[in-house]
Amino acid sequence: MTEATRVYGTGRRKTSVARVWLRPGAGAIMVNRRAFEEYFPRETLRMIISQPLQIANMLGQVDVLVNVAGGGPAGQAGAVRHGIARALLSLDEKLRVPLKKAGLLTRDPRMRERKKYGQPGARQKFQYSKR
Repeated sequence: MTEATRVYGTGRRKTSVARVWLRPGAGAIMVNRRAFEEYFPRETLRMIISQPLQIANMLGQVDVLVNVAGGGPAGQAGAVRHGIARALLSLDEKLRVPLKKAGLLTRDPRMRERKKYGQPGARQKFQYSKR
């Protein structure tokens, strides 16, 4: 990875969309112009995000710049993970096999089911009253 190299990857999860750029550096991760630890205070979410970097053995070698919008913290963390994996793939095609094996290149299709009319939610029904 040369000094001028900057690779891009888009990640999606639920209703979140993450735009991820990788560039050579000391391993800093910035999310929406804030520190990674500040934006994602939960350790589990930080672990999810660093997964593709650990698999590619690039944890301290690249800086990650992320713009993420939509959804909640878990969806955003999943979107960032997907974006990092795709950016790493465009950086080095040899990483396809380990990333694919770990399931990081597949877009998670699970979405929230819509609320139906005549019901309080997607599946639950109003309480039945016999009298």
